[in-house]
Amino acid sequence: MKFNIDDLPVLFPYPRIYPEQYAYMCDLKRTLDAGGHCVLEMPSGTGKTVSLLSLIVAYQQYYPEHRKLIYCSRTMSEIEKALAELKALMKYRAEQLGHVEEFRGLGLTSRKNLCLHPSVKREKSGAVVDARCRSLTAGFVKEKKERGEDVPVCIYHDNLDLLEPHNLIPNGVWTLDGIMRYGEEHKQCPYFTSRRMMSYCNVIIYSYHYLLDPKIAERVSKELSKDCIVVFDEAHNIDNVCIESLSTDITEDSLRKATRGAQNLEQKILEMKDSDADKLKNEYAKLVEGLRDADEAREEDAFMSNPALPDDLLKEATRMKVRQVISETPPSFLAHLKEYTFIEKKPLRFCAERLTSLVRTLELTNIEDYQPLQEVATFATLVATYEKGFLLILEPYESDTAEVPNPVLHFTCLDAAIAIKPVFDRFSSVIITSGTISPLEMYPRMLGFTTVVMESYPMTLARRSFLPMIVTRGSDQVAISSGFQVRNEPSVVRNYGNLLTEMSKLTPDGMVVFFPSYLYMESIISMWQGMGILDEVWKYKLILVETPDAQETSLALETYRTACCNGRGAILLCVARGKVSEGIDFDHQYGRTVLCIGVPFQYTESRILKARLEFLRETYRIRENDFLSFDAMRHAAQCLGRVIRGKDDYGIMVLADRRFLKKRSQLPKWINQAILDSEVNLSTDMAVGSAKKFLRQMAQPFKARDQEGISTWTIKDLERHKEKREEESIRELREARMNGDLEGNGTVVSAVDDNGFDDDELEAGMMEMDGA
Repeated sequence: MKFNIDDLPVLFPYPRIYPEQYAYMCDLKRTLDAGGHCVLEMPSGTGKTVSLLSLIVAYQQYYPEHRKLIYCSRTMSEIEKALAELKALMKYRAEQLGHVEEFRGLGLTSRKNLCLHPSVKREKSGAVVDARCRSLTAGFVKEKKERGEDVPVCIYHDNLDLLEPHNLIPNGVWTLDGIMRYGEEHKQCPYFTSRRMMSYCNVIIYSYHYLLDPKIAERVSKELSKDCIVVFDEAHNIDNVCIESLSTDITEDSLRKATRGAQNLEQKILEMKDSDADKLKNEYAKLVEGLRDADEAREEDAFMSNPALPDDLLKEATRMKVRQVISETPPSFLAHLKEYTFIEKKPLRFCAERLTSLVRTLELTNIEDYQPLQEVATFATLVATYEKGFLLILEPYESDTAEVPNPVLHFTCLDAAIAIKPVFDRFSSVIITSGTISPLEMYPRMLGFTTVVMESYPMTLARRSFLPMIVTRGSDQVAISSGFQVRNEPSVVRNYGNLLTEMSKLTPDGMVVFFPSYLYMESIISMWQGMGILDEVWKYKLILVETPDAQETSLALETYRTACCNGRGAILLCVARGKVSEGIDFDHQYGRTVLCIGVPFQYTESRILKARLEFLRETYRIRENDFLSFDAMRHAAQCLGRVIRGKDDYGIMVLADRRFLKKRSQLPKWINQAILDSEVNLSTDMAVGSAKKFLRQMAQPFKARDQEGISTWTIKDLERHKEKREEESIRELREARMNGDLEGNGTVVSAVDDNGFDDDELEAGMMEMDGA
């Protein structure tokens, strides 16, 4: 399909387009034209990725600036999906234009996922793969090889030096599998091919951490130009990613290992002094000169800079011997450190980079042995770099009930804006988007930026294909809730069990159940077992459980999908903040019902959470309850969104907790608009009745052409819509002139949005269909 948005010709790789896709693309173009940032919420399963890529690639190719797209997502599966969509789009553009455009799109992931070296790729730990890779590819290893020394090297990496730096891989879109195959055939490293070709790409697709984590961003993303278009997809948790990238934990065990690492490092330095003292002096002189420049640069740049690790820092381990919780700011910690060890703040600021320089000078290959020392150096750099927005919390015990001391020093970031500020300052257009990012206004407040567009789109449907319900009580009229006071009461647990049993009876194929936490899930499963509820559920569905172990969860997911396909049917019991809730899609038969048992609040007794809540209240005027409610509802919405992955899909969404009644307005627009007043405050038997009626409706024949003109548009429908929008704009302009609204500097605000998406018109159409 080919159409214009203003003067921009857009090639869309499907014969039909959804109304919300067109509206989304219009708002994207407005954002890019204005050179600002935006927050956009697009319903799940409505083609957000292909809409985004179609518009931005068209923008790239049409305008002379050819702005690079940096597309950031959270998981490997999402990165692979985006690359596949981009490849299909470019193939379609070539067919329509009659020639292949000069275009290169690449994805970047960790060494572990892209390694081809026979022995290194067998390692299971990503840190070990990184360390072994560096030991084979470091500059000093190459120098030794050139001097004729017998040192192990990576032939895949060295082959890249034989190629032209700007043409390591041909034009085209390369998926991760594609670049692995190309690397195998041509004996070149896929990881370093992607890294080195980033400057010559039109589109780069990689993880958030390559932009938000200063330790990685400075190495990988520092050469990207300021006019790049940055997209954070699935960005509902972006504040947590920002905080994690600048937080670190130090344990007593890691300090012991770091001490051993420092002692080994000292031994290596003594050996080098005896054998090559001049090299050590030269490297130190270069380092001091470089640090002066870095110190000045750091005053302007929020990225971490460089360091010198004094061994005396490890004497601070005495602080780990306290038996009560200590909470203090970085300046307070540094003052105590200076009092005990006489270490100034300035040398600490350069710890991480000084250690890196020292390891490079000493030509160390077993880098994994110094990983704990690197963690301590990172901690030292962070604590000396940032004064505000951080807190140190020393907890002497793992939990409140533990009796054996196991101290942990948390250096926690409280302000998500610190990590992302360099991105907003550096790049002219940053797009934050997701299917579940409500309430939208919370993100600009927390992340400290202003938007030119902030929009949530409704979902256009030719039939009501998902049924959201709020169940507040059991069939015995006892209120249900996962609230701490009542969560373990037998009547509440039994009502939750009865709801699970009844939904398992009527749900075809797959059903996904989400709990607020692993602890509560284990507790309620144990009680259900004692009540005989699981035995009853087992008659209708296989029962599988998500665990914190990734391999066990993968096996459970595989078994779940098999059971859904062979007719046995299955129930997957998961946790709202776990792996399953974030990156796994349960489309079609894999997810006909999603049941949220309880509101997924964070553990409010966490000292780190309490500190962050206090910071948000004092700095951004965000009340504790507002943030906790916002955080819980975005995770609940993410769970609900797992079940609808397209307009031809259908499913039931059950929110089972009386507290959801008051929080309904915090759900995404597309879910909230679909909740009828008759489907809130339901009991179990009422919910079962509504679900049966809904499934009978879904069983009726439904053809793709029934959606035409309503939830899908052909090019003719799109042209009619644009004409109608223009007519309405002209009519409003005339009315405004007649009313004198255009006198002076007055402006007219159109009732129909710039993208022509009229919510009132849409709702009226939906009501007519429901009536029919």
